[in-house]
Amino acid sequence: MPATRLEHDCIGQLEVPATAYWGIHTLRAVGNFTVSGMHDAQHTQLIRAYATVKRACAQANEELGIITADKAHHIVTACLEIEGGALSDQFPIDPLQGGAGTSTNMNMNEVIANRALELAGRPRGDYAALHPNDDVNASQSTNDTYPAACHLAIINEIHPLIIACQRLARSFHDLADRHIHDVTIGRTQLQDAVPMTFGQEFHAFASFLKSDWQALEALIPRLCQVNLGATAIGTGICADLRFRNAAVGHLAVDTGLPMTAAPDPIAAVTDTSVFLETAAALKTLAMHLKKAADDLRLLNSGPRAGFDELDVPARQAGSSIMPGKINPVIPECVDQCCFMVFGMDTTVTWAANEGQLQLNAFEPVIIHSLLEGMTLMINAMDMFRTRCVEGITVHIAVGRDHALRSPSISASLNARIGYEHSMAIAQAAVESGRTVREVAGERTDLPAATLDELLDPITLSRRLGQTCRERPTKPEARQAASQTAN
Repeated sequence: MPATRLEHDCIGQLEVPATAYWGIHTLRAVGNFTVSGMHDAQHTQLIRAYATVKRACAQANEELGIITADKAHHIVTACLEIEGGALSDQFPIDPLQGGAGTSTNMNMNEVIANRALELAGRPRGDYAALHPNDDVNASQSTNDTYPAACHLAIINEIHPLIIACQRLARSFHDLADRHIHDVTIGRTQLQDAVPMTFGQEFHAFASFLKSDWQALEALIPRLCQVNLGATAIGTGICADLRFRNAAVGHLAVDTGLPMTAAPDPIAAVTDTSVFLETAAALKTLAMHLKKAADDLRLLNSGPRAGFDELDVPARQAGSSIMPGKINPVIPECVDQCCFMVFGMDTTVTWAANEGQLQLNAFEPVIIHSLLEGMTLMINAMDMFRTRCVEGITVHIAVGRDHALRSPSISASLNARIGYEHSMAIAQAAVESGRTVREVAGERTDLPAATLDELLDPITLSRRLGQTCRERPTKPEARQAASQTAN
C-alpha cells in the first residue's frame, strides 16, 4: 500500500496519498463528481489563471501584514510554478461540480499550500506551518476568486481566438485578391440574382471575421473587472478593508492588464452578464463560420448536378460504394463545431439565469462550456484555413457563364426600357436558353455598345465601388495621401 497522510475536514478524516499535493477537500470532490470524465487540469487556462489570482492575493496579504513575508514568498513561488505549467496533474476534479467552484478553489489552495511547504523544507500536510485556508486563502472566498480566475482565463483564451480569426480572414482576403475581377452570380433565396465577383464573395467572409474579433476585443475591459475582496456575498467579511484595492492592484501588475474592482461588490457576486456576452460573441463567430462553410459547400456542389463554381481540396474518399465521390468534409466538420457552440450558448444562458439570491452556483459549467467553445473555435478556424480555404480552386469560366445567363441581370435595363419590357426579355431568355444580352439585342433599339455597357457584369458588380478590399476611412486616406506627397 502506498504511504498516506491523515487529513481532516468538517465531515471527518480521510487518508490522503502522501505523494499528492492536493488534500482531503480535493479527495472528497473527486469521489463526489464523476460525470464528465474530464478533469479541471484539462482547462489549463483556468488553472494557470487561478494561480495568478492566488499570487496577487498573497502579495496583497503580505503587503498588508496578513501573512508573513516568508509564507508569501513560498506561496508566490508555488503559484508561479503552476502558472508555468508545473503540477498540472494535481487538479483531478470534474469540471462539472457542485459548490459554485469551491472544490476547485480548495484544490488550488491545497496544491499551493503543500508545494509552498515543500519549498520551505517541510512535509506535505504540515498545515500548522502553512495552511490552505488560513494562509493561501486568506482574505478570500471561492465566490470572489473563482469568478476572477474565470475572467482571466477567458481573456487569456481570447488572444489566440482573435489570432485564429485574423489568420482565417487573411486567407479569405488572399483568395479574394486572386479573384478580384472574376465574375459570378449572386443569389438570393437560392435563386439567381445579379452579378458580383468571387473576390467580393470571399471578402464578405473576411468582413464577418473582422467584426467577430472586434467583438471579442471589446469584451476584455469588461472581463478585467473583478470582485476580489468581496468574499462570500460581497460584504467583504473576513477580509481587511484595504485588501480589495491591494489585490486588484497586484493582479493588474502581474498580468499587465487594466484590472479594476467591480463598483458594486454585492451585485458583482451574482452578475454573470459578461459570461453571456462572451457566449454571444462566440455564437456569432460560429454563425459566421457556418455561413462561410455552408456557402462553400453549395458552391462546391456537383460536379455535374450542382453549382460547380469552385472545388474545395479533396481530403478523403467520400463514399464506401460510389467510386470517385469526394465530400466537402472540412466544411462539414466546421459546421459540427458550430453546432456545439450553439449548444454551449444555450448551456451558458440557462446557467447564468439560475443564480438565486446572493450567488450563482453554476459558474463551473459556464466556464467549462465557454473554454470548450473557445478552444473548439480556435481549432475549427485553423483547420478550415489550412485544409480548405487555402486550397480552394475557383472555376472562373463557370462563374462568368452563370453571371451572363442570369435572367435577373435584365434589372439593369429597367431605367432605359422599363420594368415590363425588361421582364419580357428575362422571360424570353429563360425560355430560349439564351442570354439577356442576346435577347435584348433583338428586342430593343439600344445600340450594341450601350447594351454591352449596361449588361457588363463587372460594372454591375461594383455599383458601390466594392472590390475585395476595405476602403480606408477619411483620416487614413488623408494620411496616405500626405505620405505619398512627401
